[in-house]
Amino acid sequence: MSRILIVKLGALGNVILSLGPFAAIRRHHAADHVSLLTTRPWADWLAQSPYFDEVLVDDRPEWWDLPGWWRLRQNLIAGRFDRVYDLQTSARSSRYFHLLPRHARPEWSGIALGCSHPDRDPDRNRRHDIDRQFAQLRAAGVTETLPADLSWTDADLARFALPDRFALLVPGSSAHRGIKRWPASRYAELAGALLTRGIAPVILGAGEEEGALARTMRDAMPHAIDLTNRTGLPELASLARAAGFAVGNDTGPMHLIAAAGCRSVVLFSRDSDPALTAPRGRSVTVLRRPDLAELDLATVLDALPRHAAPPVKLPTLVAPPAPAAPPTPAALSTPAALPDG
Repeated sequence: MSRILIVKLGALGNVILSLGPFAAIRRHHAADHVSLLTTRPWADWLAQSPYFDEVLVDDRPEWWDLPGWWRLRQNLIAGRFDRVYDLQTSARSSRYFHLLPRHARPEWSGIALGCSHPDRDPDRNRRHDIDRQFAQLRAAGVTETLPADLSWTDADLARFALPDRFALLVPGSSAHRGIKRWPASRYAELAGALLTRGIAPVILGAGEEEGALARTMRDAMPHAIDLTNRTGLPELASLARAAGFAVGNDTGPMHLIAAAGCRSVVLFSRDSDPALTAPRGRSVTVLRRPDLAELDLATVLDALPRHAAPPVKLPTLVAPPAPAAPPTPAALSTPAALPDG
């Protein structure tokens, strides 16, 4: 039995784009011991997946943290790995190859100078992240191309008391890249348009800043359901499977939502290239503007799944003037007689 290591250190979106490659490596090495080296936020979640026998945590030591680098080196040596698939293919992850003693270096698939299975594709940096990873794996003898599969992760949504018809809105993104965000005021307008169609808008996000975005939307549209800071990754996967569709910025949760099979409309600015990093799933529509402030509501509404487009007259669901206490999510439950269209 060989000992295999996969290196994937990226943010959530990068991790989701590696689910198919994870599955391909697992199938290729079905009789081997497969470990993953990843960062702490995703370690416990990925340990529940069927792809790995062991998940190791990389605390990503700073360049000046010599004890941290020493610990990382010792852990890599102690793993006695026969082959490493570096799916991060960054300067940092390539450095890990050179941390190992020359006499003890395993077979290595990646871009590290001197590795045994280098990815020499001249177009690698012009390929979508998923396609680039599978091309790298083919060069190392892993020939199957498998789709992302999140069927192994789920959660009970009963505590949220959601209505039968709802859509997911993801108004956040990287805190230091505000240009990637469609304005919260536009999301509030979208929430209002969904309510007139009998579809409850559910706001997702994590952290103080995204909680503030949700509050801005709720101030304008009190009937929107705010689940910011109330969902982990299993809950996101289950919400994606239950929702009619999702609209969100180019951010990690949208990658997970799309990979779980939810119809998704993903908004891109000039700050990232969908040809390289767009989410993939059953049905993904990408809308791109250099500045997302230029993207109008009508264009987003036109991109929604056809069953959500025709307006339905539901006066009781149109947001009234803000009440003293916002109604509970259960108050938005769709009447049994509501038509699908």
